[in-house]
Amino acid sequence: MTRLATPNICTMTELREPQKVFDRANGQPVAILKNSALVGYLVPAEAVDQGDHRVATLEEVMESLNRRREINQPVLDYLRDK
Repeated sequence: MTRLATPNICTMTELREPQKVFDRANGQPVAILKNSALVGYLVPAEAVDQGDHRVATLEEVMESLNRRREINQPVLDYLRDK
């Protein structure tokens, strides 16, 4: 059995009227079920962090790549052969 990340659920049929689903969820994410199996989550806009985001500088990207080089190298080696 799949553990749901939210107590709010709806069926594919209920998605015909998404506003009702949003109203019932009170701004929280909703698990979407099809034949009692989880198929995805519906996340209202107010549930998503609207904080200030910024673009990473080239120096920050290079620092991150260098810091993770040992971890990433096996994947890069694998992809080089493809």
